[in-house]
Order: sequence, then structure tokens, then C-alpha cells
Amino acid sequence: MKLAKVSTSHIQAVTGTTFVATLSSLLFGYATAVIAGAVGAIDHNFIAPRELAESMADALLGLTVCSALVGTIIGALIARPTAAWLGRKRPMILAAVLFLVSAVGSAYPEIGLGSVGGMGADAIWAFNFYRMLGGVAVGVASMIAPMYVGEFAPSAVRGQLGAYQQIAIIGGMTIAYFVNWGITLQGGDAWVLETGWRWMMLSLAVPAMAFFYLSFSVPESPSWLVRNGRIDEARRLLSRSAEPDEVRAMLEDLAAERIEEKPAPLFAYGRRVVCVGIALSVFQQLVGINSVCYYGPMIFAEMGYHMDASFLGMLIASMVNFMATMIVVLVVDKVGRKPLLIFGGLISGLSMLALGSLFDAQQTGAFGLVAMCCFLAGFAISFGPIVWIMMTELFPAPIRGQAMSIAVASQWIANLLVSGSFPLLMGNDLLNQAWHHGFAFWLYGSFAIVAAFVVLRYVPETRGVHSDQLSALWRREDIAAANK
Repeated sequence: MKLAKVSTSHIQAVTGTTFVATLSSLLFGYATAVIAGAVGAIDHNFIAPRELAESMADALLGLTVCSALVGTIIGALIARPTAAWLGRKRPMILAAVLFLVSAVGSAYPEIGLGSVGGMGADAIWAFNFYRMLGGVAVGVASMIAPMYVGEFAPSAVRGQLGAYQQIAIIGGMTIAYFVNWGITLQGGDAWVLETGWRWMMLSLAVPAMAFFYLSFSVPESPSWLVRNGRIDEARRLLSRSAEPDEVRAMLEDLAAERIEEKPAPLFAYGRRVVCVGIALSVFQQLVGINSVCYYGPMIFAEMGYHMDASFLGMLIASMVNFMATMIVVLVVDKVGRKPLLIFGGLISGLSMLALGSLFDAQQTGAFGLVAMCCFLAGFAISFGPIVWIMMTELFPAPIRGQAMSIAVASQWIANLLVSGSFPLLMGNDLLNQAWHHGFAFWLYGSFAIVAAFVVLRYVPETRGVHSDQLSALWRREDIAAANK
């Protein structure tokens, strides 16, 4: 669609709609990060009373903290067919309901089963169920919201509005850490372990209710209406905020999009393009980002921080992450994707190696906080947002759908493995006797260094490459690789 100018009224309407869709990304970040405040309580209330062997207790803790990821995989799998059937608006309302149910249920998992606190360690299974429901909501929201924004926004403002998604995710995580820290100040350590953690989990209900209410105010996607033959509804919707000529051009463009390009075999452009996409997705998790996000307060506690100080330390580190993400949104189209991936990957790797060395030397303290902040800053300018940007730029259109599905699924699986194994690495007596909790961070740091090398050697720059030029780009990359 080539329009000389997008009307101001339409940009305002799109911005308002994007705000509501972006709120789902904020919930995405909030729901995944809020569990960090409850890790100690999960261990205290659900796992320690079972008197399991060390490795079994650590494994159960990891699986419980990561239970939402199982739901996330389910949500991601059902999101696209649900969106094709119900549109974009109704799945977002459904996600809001699931977020709300998850918030209340994970705060009070005994609901309908017994008195609050009366089930003891057995409440862990209900807790995991409600966290999985929240994960389903995350999976749906993470797929539907960017799709909705991309379809509703005109091309003149699509890139700018799409950038809000990553900022909202990090913002949601930062708000969750702030709320968790504030709750820890309301009582002592014992109160947090017995009651405060419930407030943390319940706090998700506040943005969930806001999202639920506002979801009714947004229109359905014009693209979905046109694809389902509801042209008049799409015309009435667009006419609310656009001039007749603009509406006509939009409808023509949307009608043309109904003729989809025939999908090609997955390896039609070579194996390299698919492997690069998978590698970027997996390395995004192997560098250890979600071990920090989920277990940040636990890590600070191992550094010697008191409970409220450990939550404050995680909040400070998350704010650094948020500010670095804001910066990268401004420079990514000027600097390019590949330099940021390499530079940020090296910063993340060196920071993790330094943190592991500080643990090994038992000299963490303030230096440990600096290392954590540097790691998150490095990740925020590289593998955090850039991987998601490149997922939409790497794959030629005929294989984009299936290739992205495989890459994203690989990312969630890697997330589950890394996050679930972290308590085992941090709690292993043999590793700790040798390296004083440093091993896990050395491992993540090594992966980050390898990731930077892989980007340098195998990943092409996609800045400014149009979608119809991708096949030629990968042919050039294959020829260059063969000549080396």
C-alpha cells in the first residue's frame, strides 16, 4: 500500500489500539517475572516439607518455577488456529481471562480444594496448574499481539509501533520486580514466605483486569475481516478514522493479501537459513537470561544480600535492562543487527564469566550487582530484542511460517531446559565445593561468547534487505561459505 500520507486521525486510532495490544506484552513480561519473588516461598512451603534428596528437591523447584513455560508452548501452538477462527480481539479477551484466573489461582491454589494454607505441600500441583494457565495466556498473547499490531497499523508507522512490544515486555518485568520489592518491605522474611508471596502472585490480577476491560474497546483486525469476506465491516471500521480514499486503498491492499504465496519446502533456500534461525533462538536462552529473570533474588541471596536487598538488586538490574532496550530501539536501524548481536553477546559473555569468577573467589557484593547489570545491558542491546526482529527478516516468505514456528518452538524448549536446570546447577554440592556457585555462570558466559562467534561467522546482516531480496541474500551467503 503506497499512500502519500497516513491521516492523523488514523494514526491516533492505531496508536490507541496498539496500546491495548501492547498491554498484553506487558502482561507477558509481568507474568514471567513475578515468579522470581515466590521462589523462596515455593521451596519453603511446597518442597522443603517433602524432605526430598537434594537433587530431587532442586529438580522439583526448577520444574515448578518453569511450569508456566509448558503452558506457553501450548498457548503458542493454539494461537494461530485460534486467531484464524476467532479473529484477533476475542483471543486477547480470552488471554486476559486466563491471566486473571492464573493470578488468583496461583496466589490461592487451595481454592475449591481446601482451606488457605491447609493443604500444605500438596498445593504445589494446583499451583503448577494455575501457572500453566498463565503460560497459555502468555503463549497466546505473544503470538496474537504482534500479529494484531502488524495487521492494523499502516506501514508508515508499523515499525515504530511494533518496537513498543519489546519495551512493554521488559517494562512488565521491571514493574513485577518493583512490586515484589515493595511487598517484601511490608513484613519480615517469615511473613514474605508465609503470606507476602501470595500478594506477589495476586498482583498480576491488576494489569489483567485492565487488559480485560480495555480489550472490549478495540476493534477487530481489518485484515481478518477481509480474509473472512466481511468487507463491509472492515470498511465501516476503517472509515471511523481514515479518509475515503485511504479506506479504499487499504481495502484493495488487504484484498490483495488474501492471495497467499504458495508455501515452499522448508529447505527450499538451503539448510543454512533454517539452522541460523534456530541457532539464534536457542542461543537467546543458552546465555542464561531467564535463569537471571526467574531466580534473580536467589542469586543475590547467594551473594549475601538480605531478602529485601536482593529484590532491590534485581529491580536495579532490570531497570538497566529496560533503559538499554529503549536505547537499542533508537539505534538498531542505524547500526544494524549483526554488530549489535556480536557486541552485546561479548558483553553478556564477559559479564557472566566475571560473575562466575566473583562467586568462585567469594567476592561478589557490589561487584556482583555490577556484573549482573552489565549482563542484562549486553543482552538488552543484542539477543533480547534483535533476535525477535531478525525472526521476521531472516526467512523468505514461502518458508517464513514454518521456519518461524520451528525456531520459536526451539526457543521455548531451550528456555524450559535452561530455567529448569538452574536450581540443579546452583544447588549441586560437588560443583559448589569446587567453584562456590560459579559454574553455572561460567557455562552461560561460554555460550554467549560462542553465540557472538556464530553470529560473526554465519549470520548475515538483514538491515534494509527487502523480503523479495532474501532468496538472493541466502544464495550469496551459501556461495561465500563454500569459498571459505
